[in-house]
Amino acid sequence: MVTNNKKVDFSTLFDRMALPRFIVDVVDGKAKEILACNKSASIYFGSETARIVGHKISVFTNPENARHFEQSFEVSISRNSVVNIPIIPTAIEGVKINGFWVSPVRGEGSEVQYLDVLAQIDIRDQSVLQQERDDAVSLLASIFEVSEVGIIVTDEDGIIVRVNDSFIRAYGWSRDEMLGQDFISLVTDDEKDRTRINHKKFISVGVRSTGEVKMIRKDKGVANVLFTSATLKLSKNRKFLVTTVMDITLRKQMEHSLRLAKDQADSANRAKSNFLANMSHELRTPLNAIIGFSELMIKETFGPIGSEKYAEYMGDVHMSAEHLLEIINEVLDMSKIEAGRLELSEEDFSIYDTIVSVCRMMSSRVFASNIDIIRNIEEHLPTVHADYRLIRQVLINLITNAIKFSQNGSHITVAAHINDDGGMSITVSDQGIGIKEDKIQKALEPFGQVDDRSDMRDLTQQGTGLGLPLAKAMIEMHGGTLYIDSKFDVGTTVGFTLPSDRLLSY
Repeated sequence: MVTNNKKVDFSTLFDRMALPRFIVDVVDGKAKEILACNKSASIYFGSETARIVGHKISVFTNPENARHFEQSFEVSISRNSVVNIPIIPTAIEGVKINGFWVSPVRGEGSEVQYLDVLAQIDIRDQSVLQQERDDAVSLLASIFEVSEVGIIVTDEDGIIVRVNDSFIRAYGWSRDEMLGQDFISLVTDDEKDRTRINHKKFISVGVRSTGEVKMIRKDKGVANVLFTSATLKLSKNRKFLVTTVMDITLRKQMEHSLRLAKDQADSANRAKSNFLANMSHELRTPLNAIIGFSELMIKETFGPIGSEKYAEYMGDVHMSAEHLLEIINEVLDMSKIEAGRLELSEEDFSIYDTIVSVCRMMSSRVFASNIDIIRNIEEHLPTVHADYRLIRQVLINLITNAIKFSQNGSHITVAAHINDDGGMSITVSDQGIGIKEDKIQKALEPFGQVDDRSDMRDLTQQGTGLGLPLAKAMIEMHGGTLYIDSKFDVGTTVGFTLPSDRLLSY
């Protein structure tokens, strides 16, 4: 081509451009190898032209830059428009570059055939950059001063070079007293060595660190503080440690108080459990004597009593003594459970036979009340590996409760079946007065008794309120759960489960 009588070689102009420039081939909508690049592009990529031309960009630049370019190529081709690639400002032969323009070059049709990639220079006013830096410094200084958290800045030797107003207000030291001082002077003697070692480690490693330390106030008081330290690197390889401190003295005092209160509560609970256990043992001895002698007198083992009234009174004595012994046994069991001293004595036994035995025994007790105990037990129940005495006691407690709240002529159903998960469920259902939903939880608490419809309760059989809590604790010791399903004035179902690992065979 001839312009103004000068012959222009565009390939020479391309190669001598001060800005990096290269051409990318596009095939089937995909960026391929580099078709051409100028000298400045070779300098920018730090690679010879021969290693650039004919290769994809991923061959001669690092994976992160390559991915950045390739994504921009894809966007330019798909949108058929110019795309800007920002980069970290880089100087090439005195020209500062801050990005590239990717321009699609279309063929005769509308499809993109090439990408023309041209560097763009940084034309921003350096005074604007300086103003931005000054603004950033002012912003950080403002945050440092207005922060409600105390901040200390120390150099590599641990000398305090800056401190904010919040720290001064919180700990009483003046700024003049602190600047130029070794920060170790602010911590208690027992913390000095550890704190010195940590300071050197934090500032050398350069990672964010958090911990607790005891700091001395101006008034000689000691504050527990939570600190967070981070290394700040400045020009000429200068390092500083920026540490924020937050007073947690009150929190530590509360933790100590709560720990002390818990220890006292645990001690009181152990003392209560020990007292109940000792008291129960002491009371059972005379009660067993009362029960034994009253049985001899009721049976007139050594001759007739005489008056029928005496025989009636003796029956009352015997019944009351047995009732009191039952209460003492429940209190003793509960105290053992709370003290963690009740251990399982496990054995293999037939749960079917156990349920039948307990139902037969309880049926004889309610024969006069015309209350039927119906068994709905699944056939071929597996053998159970558990504490026979405790499981039997649970069944007795549940059926006894059902009897207490049942009217004459009603019936109680005891059912047992295998669950879908392989465990076993045993339930005791009655047609009694029921429990209101908001009081079910109370019924499961030690000594918790529900007073709804007390006119229908057999108050002569009223216990301590330990039956259900004891049953719940005993079942949970076996890894099972106890639950209550009740409707007021309709009836109650109390059930418990035993996990599958307690069942041995069918």
